[in-house]
Amino acid sequence: MKFCFLVFLLAATGLAQSRPSPSGDETQQLLQALADAPGPSGFEEPVRKIMVEHMKPMADKLSYDGLGSVIAVQGASGPRIMVDAHMDELGGIVRRVTNDGYLTMQMLGGWLDQALVDQRWTIIGSKGPVRAITGIRDIHIVPQEERTKVYPREWIFLDVGAKNAAEVAAMGLEPGDPVAPDAPFAVMNGAQNYQNQNYLGKGWDDRVGCAVVIEAMKRLAHTPHPNQIFWVATVQEEIGVRGAHTSSDIVKPEVGIALEGGVTRDAPKVGAEEAQEVLGGGPAIFLYDSSELPNLKFATLVKQTAKEKAIPLQTDLIQGYGDDSSEMQKSNGGAPTVNLVVPVRYTHAHNGIINRGDFDKMVDLLVALLQRLDAKAVARLRDFSPE
Repeated sequence: MKFCFLVFLLAATGLAQSRPSPSGDETQQLLQALADAPGPSGFEEPVRKIMVEHMKPMADKLSYDGLGSVIAVQGASGPRIMVDAHMDELGGIVRRVTNDGYLTMQMLGGWLDQALVDQRWTIIGSKGPVRAITGIRDIHIVPQEERTKVYPREWIFLDVGAKNAAEVAAMGLEPGDPVAPDAPFAVMNGAQNYQNQNYLGKGWDDRVGCAVVIEAMKRLAHTPHPNQIFWVATVQEEIGVRGAHTSSDIVKPEVGIALEGGVTRDAPKVGAEEAQEVLGGGPAIFLYDSSELPNLKFATLVKQTAKEKAIPLQTDLIQGYGDDSSEMQKSNGGAPTVNLVVPVRYTHAHNGIINRGDFDKMVDLLVALLQRLDAKAVARLRDFSPE
């Protein structure tokens, strides 16, 4: 296992060295590092390395659950507050190698089939990262009746430029190797002021939440807060919120806060009833998703805190969405929980966009909220006595 982790880390390092050097302020550099790190579900080690490097110096204690989620604690008294973001991204695993040198892929997480064709990928093999593409049928040979069809994932192959299975093996590739999207971070065109910039990258669901954790930890490392904060970077959210379950077993939160990537309505073909967030409109709170309902008192507290701090707060209700808050709220006999999100345009795809101002305001909101969660406030959230 240690050897596998070392190979994966070395592969990730080699991949990072091929990327453009980070620029911008420290926050932008953090967001770039997290977005570019390969970390499909179950293969989060490169992301975990970044998280631990940042979290450990600011934590009173740091440990792991049995699946690899990171648990960092700040504070030794007061209510137990769990703040959660997941490290894994959508990806895949090599299923088999064909005789003529192509690879089939088992997808990890909720991919649309139309998002898989003609994309670049990175396979992390025993000899380091290997570039791959999911090819597309040439327009010159596709019959007219097929030109508007979506190719199902069962038709898709990874092409690594090999002639046969022996060449694939010589690259250090075999079944079970993780596959991550290849979509480098970039600052989008437009605003010169970094606070208004839009950032392009893969895996904002939920590397943006991971970055919020680190930035909020920095602020609270030397600022009084009336609680014990358990900062948790979980694994395997995209394949069944597994790390949230195991880490909640350990933390036993009295209150839970999930940090996630949201879903915007300001893209073509998104219906008014499908999503409510817009990029640049500030952080948002989910009032409903298909896996979790927020604690009503907690949602009210979030809204009050945002109003008092003059932080614009959006609300959203999403049908086809699940997140770690669903496991936190079921733990420890039930814990008041909310899901706070940074809006993301184009989730669960190679390329997503976030707004820097939305990110910064989310950190502001989270810090202000945590400073209000003293024993009396938590007791009110957990009190269901009829009035």
